[in-house]
Amino acid sequence: MQSEERIKVIITGTTGMVGEGVLHVCLNDERVENILVINRKPCGIVHPKLKELIVSNFFELANIEDELKGYNACFFCLGITSLRATEEQYTKITYTLTLYMANMLCKLNPDMTFSYISGAGTTGDENAKMMWVRVKSKTENALSRLPFKKVFNFRPGFIKPIKGLRNTHSFYKYIVWMFPIGRRLFPNSFCTLQELGIAMINACFLEIDRKNMEGRDIIALAAK
Repeated sequence: MQSEERIKVIITGTTGMVGEGVLHVCLNDERVENILVINRKPCGIVHPKLKELIVSNFFELANIEDELKGYNACFFCLGITSLRATEEQYTKITYTLTLYMANMLCKLNPDMTFSYISGAGTTGDENAKMMWVRVKSKTENALSRLPFKKVFNFRPGFIKPIKGLRNTHSFYKYIVWMFPIGRRLFPNSFCTLQELGIAMINACFLEIDRKNMEGRDIIALAAK
């Protein structure tokens, strides 16, 4: 992709904190021409370059295939926490749903850059002891084998939210004070949501060999 080109982006998970933040960054970046968000419920945002599709079942998207054509980037921010979830439940959303949508998008837009929000601690080991690491790793590995133009697995740890957004988890107001200290002591585990969004956009334009983007990589990529 040439530097003067702009991208047309599909974003999932915009009713969650990370997806909403990535959408906010994209709306304010002139390199992003159009945005399509796919949600179960309205995200509540109106913008000239934003289109929203409301679907009741993310596993049945065949009837909207035509709406998904013509995009050259996907920022996949949809996911659930592993807390209180069985491995079957967690796998259904984290692996099965992600690969269902990725395979469809790959078929419709082979020139697409697919960026997946994974998480710090993911190793790529599908036999890891921790359930969520196994499932995230299986998802990352499967995505990397798909014939997209580029695939990136973003592995943020603690994410500082963007002030003023509606879907920030309430507990962040009690712990956000830790961010400057954590960033100084553990720079690979602390990034801002603004940096994450910018890094995902930058990855579409830059030639990058690395597929798995750890915290330090996200910070560095956002600064390019």
